[in-house]
Amino acid sequence: MLGLARPVFRQCPGLRQLFSGAVRERFGGAMPRKGKAQTKDIVTPNDPSSPVAIDKTGSVTIAVHAKPGAKQNAVTDLTTESVGVAIAAPPSEGEANTELCRYLARVLEVKKSEVVLEKGAKSREKVVKILGPLTPEEVLERLRKEAGS
Repeated sequence: MLGLARPVFRQCPGLRQLFSGAVRERFGGAMPRKGKAQTKDIVTPNDPSSPVAIDKTGSVTIAVHAKPGAKQNAVTDLTTESVGVAIAAPPSEGEANTELCRYLARVLEVKKSEVVLEKGAKSREKVVKILGPLTPEEVLERLRKEAGS
């Protein structure tokens, strides 16, 4: 089908302009890129150098770099991109994800049901959403306290 459209565009340059204008109008100025993931929840960081942010719904999110298979649970480091968390569970069958949420709930002093894995179930780079009544500043303070101890 695409092979048939090319000769038509060559013969009639006005058709190409008409088509590209309709595409721009439909997609707001630019066509979506092929293969690029389009996110619905826009995460807006309070501090651009912080792994803790507030998403579109008003929930606090934490960018986590998980390190499964450790001897014990610990917050290893806080960088501008993510919070490094060592997890004392193997990275199989979701055990490390469950343990990560359980550990973060204990560190942040919220219920286990208020800590949800938002993205990255099969990746080391994860986004965890906190549904409890915490501000990003409180979350950062508690994570820094845990990293220091």
